[in-house]
Amino acid sequence: MEEYLRDYLPIVIFLGLAIVLGLILILAAVVLAVRNPDPEKVSAYECGFNAFDDARMKFDVRFYLVAILFIIFDLEIAFLFPWAVAFGGLSMAAFWSMMVFLAVLTVGFAYEWKKGALEWE
Repeated sequence: MEEYLRDYLPIVIFLGLAIVLGLILILAAVVLAVRNPDPEKVSAYECGFNAFDDARMKFDVRFYLVAILFIIFDLEIAFLFPWAVAFGGLSMAAFWSMMVFLAVLTVGFAYEWKKGALEWE
């Protein structure tokens, strides 16, 4: 039992130090924080421009197309790297499933291109 506890001692010490450091940083922020922030600092800010009067105002479709484009490339990289690292030990089914995945992403990319999301004015 004693050896079992000795194995976890570094983890407990690390956890304790993390909690203490977190508390010190939170207390330092409370003590050192500016009490009267500039009005510009606390003003509403959204998507790179000032907030609109009406929250239900229509957005340009390019905002959504850029989000779709980000998801396409983000998913591709997130799944392609681990697949490429393990490629030597994979079967042909794994290869073709990745090809189907890349084909689906290519369709999404073609849709973005067709909608003109890659053309900035």
